[in-house]
Amino acid sequence: MKEKKVSIEDQPSQTGRRRFMGQVATAITATVLPGTLNAGIYPTTNHRLLSVSDPAKKFVPVMITPYAPDGKIDFGTLSKLTDFYMEAGASGFFANCLSSEMYQLDAPERLALARHVVKHVNGQLPVVASGSFGNSIAERSEFTKAMYHTGVNAVILISSHFAEREESDDTLISHFDAFMKMTDNIPLGTYECPSPYKRVLNAKVFSYLVSTGRLIYHKDTTLDTGLIAEKLELAKNTRLELYDAHTPNGTESLKLGARGISAIAGNFYPELFSWLCKNVNDPSKQEDVRWLQAGLTRMDSVISSGYPMSAKYFLSKRGVPFNLVCRSNPNVLTTQQVTNLDNFYRDLPAWHERLGIRMRS
Repeated sequence: MKEKKVSIEDQPSQTGRRRFMGQVATAITATVLPGTLNAGIYPTTNHRLLSVSDPAKKFVPVMITPYAPDGKIDFGTLSKLTDFYMEAGASGFFANCLSSEMYQLDAPERLALARHVVKHVNGQLPVVASGSFGNSIAERSEFTKAMYHTGVNAVILISSHFAEREESDDTLISHFDAFMKMTDNIPLGTYECPSPYKRVLNAKVFSYLVSTGRLIYHKDTTLDTGLIAEKLELAKNTRLELYDAHTPNGTESLKLGARGISAIAGNFYPELFSWLCKNVNDPSKQEDVRWLQAGLTRMDSVISSGYPMSAKYFLSKRGVPFNLVCRSNPNVLTTQQVTNLDNFYRDLPAWHERLGIRMRS
């Protein structure tokens, strides 16, 4: 299987390979006691995002990475962002994801980002983080082990990291199977990330993954509620929880049985998603649920323009001290983009007032 050319340490050159493995080795040395990886000993954590008996729907934000003016990760602001999410009603965290600019982070930065969130949350809520980086299945398994040793509850696998676009589902399954055998009992999740290309997990592949018993989280980006319904049926009575990434599908997927929402719009108005998850099945709240869903759908194209810079700008207006620095999108926002965001920021208190949500800033 050819490797994905999505970041410098993932290049299939000997130099890139040595650089990546050196970074992994450094990171492992810094975070893991000698011998623990080979021994298959892992941190004791709560491997469940929820209890199977808990009917509550959950908002799990896909976290933004703040940078200092010099381009380095700003861990002080990351702590403030984590607090902001928790105050807004988040029930967990997805660190080191596409919103985190994971492809623009090097291996030690990816680990440091996840480790900081885990330490700051201090067991109050679960944390998951992407970990399937490397030039081979063996390298991905080693980085997954390193990521798990940061203390996350599960390591997330990018579906398109395990097969080329043109390769079959059987090939994808065989690569997943080889990876599973190299990573012992580490709890995992899956993410149909749009980059390096979007590999949707169909019912055949999803059924295999569920059968392993290793998955506890799935971030779905199919945009197809019919396929979501199939996946939910396959995951029934297992510990796997499905979170929809597509805001316009939010209400429908939650009512179908999705455990929650992990949408980029949660980086702008997380309180609204927490409210939706809490009230989506309340018969007395259905008029407000429909009103909110229509508004969220309408705003989706506005907030996604210039993302993630748009989120950093909006969060700064909400009191989280973001610098307008991005690695994935270095362009400044256009005048129209700023105007659109400013207009919605002006309107946001009225949305909160209608739903009875205290405005956080």
